[in-house]
Amino acid sequence: MATTIQVSENLLKELKDRKLYDKESYEEIIWDLLEDTMVLSEETKKEIRQAEEEFKQGKVHTLEEVKQELGL
Repeated sequence: MATTIQVSENLLKELKDRKLYDKESYEEIIWDLLEDTMVLSEETKKEIRQAEEEFKQGKVHTLEEVKQELGL
């Protein structure tokens, strides 16, 4: 069952800007965005858990230490 949704002019412009080709539907664009979010979401959750564990273990560096190591 298809339905109609209302979007602001700003969102419509964003959707139009994301079209990869002229005939691409807004539904295709939205599905692509959702898919990207779902894939990244699991990756991001894993990386956050890893970062939290490293932080708990004291594996942290100050910005100054990183700059010095990189020669900045």
